[in-house]
Amino acid sequence: MNKKEVNEIRRRLSPVRSAISRIYGCYVNTNREIISYLEESFGLMPEFETDKYFSLLKKVLSGTMGRNLIDIVFSTQQVADSDEHRLLSALRSTRLQDRETRDAFYQKVIDSLEMDGSNYLILLACDSYDVPARGKDDETQEDASDTVFTYVVCCICPVRDGKTELGYFPGENEFHSCTPVQIVEPPELGFLFPAFDDRAANIYNALFYSKNPGRLHQEFIDAVFRTEPPMSADEQKETFESALTDALEDGCSYHVMQSVHEQLRERIQEHAESKDPEPLDLSPREVGQILQSCDVPEEQVRQFQHNCAERFGEGAALNPGNIIDSKRFEIRTPQVKIAVDPAYSYLVETRIIDGRKCLVIPADEGVEVNGVRVRIDDEEE
Repeated sequence: MNKKEVNEIRRRLSPVRSAISRIYGCYVNTNREIISYLEESFGLMPEFETDKYFSLLKKVLSGTMGRNLIDIVFSTQQVADSDEHRLLSALRSTRLQDRETRDAFYQKVIDSLEMDGSNYLILLACDSYDVPARGKDDETQEDASDTVFTYVVCCICPVRDGKTELGYFPGENEFHSCTPVQIVEPPELGFLFPAFDDRAANIYNALFYSKNPGRLHQEFIDAVFRTEPPMSADEQKETFESALTDALEDGCSYHVMQSVHEQLRERIQEHAESKDPEPLDLSPREVGQILQSCDVPEEQVRQFQHNCAERFGEGAALNPGNIIDSKRFEIRTPQVKIAVDPAYSYLVETRIIDGRKCLVIPADEGVEVNGVRVRIDDEEE
């Protein structure tokens, strides 16, 4: 799915636009026991509560593609005959109305999921969307539809104790400590099945959500999808850095790293400005061209590309937003840390001064120390 398709389904998730009439789920404690089941009609629910449930469901379709939102791909064999795909398809085909199917899914999640010692709530909803046709001008035609997209949304939300606060008790006309209540927090993970690709159902894919890009809950993916997910954003960054430093060795200079960061940052910025819904991908060969522009020897460039093929897989596409932090440029020594606006990383230069390797930063104006504006004296001859 691309960003545009995700947003189209996300806009559906509201009491007014969707055909979701009921919410299903169960509340699980730290001992992997189901405390209670949830099966509520939105038609009988206060508007405030309905809005809260839809807010939780929508959160599963938020975040950055390739970081928080990950494509899960099923093999042809899985789609043809596998327990995991059969269970997800049954949830969808029964529109969640079969109790045994729901219970089988709950148990699969409970047996696998690690939630760091907190209770959690599993929520399920099913919607059927009459997908509006699009004209040649790419404008949607609300009164024309030839596709119905039926999908299941699942979100898993931690439930934690609220903070003890002072509260007013009208009957006593006094203030006392209020007993903490169980608060449902935003989803930690979830998914959409099937994927909405080319504005139609793709049963070979699901869209997985993780609040923390560095932790994809591999145990959940193994149990529910039985597929090999892509590396997490943190893993991609670490793998890229190791592929680069192992290839360049002593040639991994400040100039090279600054140039790589700057050129990747520029591509991320250009892609954002283009409003292209498809995620930005770069091949190791394209990154190699950046290295060549920094006068890195051809042999080291080839070694970098070999390292990428070995560690990411042949033909892998790199997500620039995952392999660099485009909003931060940081330089560290054992004693000093310097944070620079990435747009001005070129201002930091390397120099040899009195035989010592130094970082040189312009300090003509606007210098502050611990928030206090200071003046730097001119050096005397």
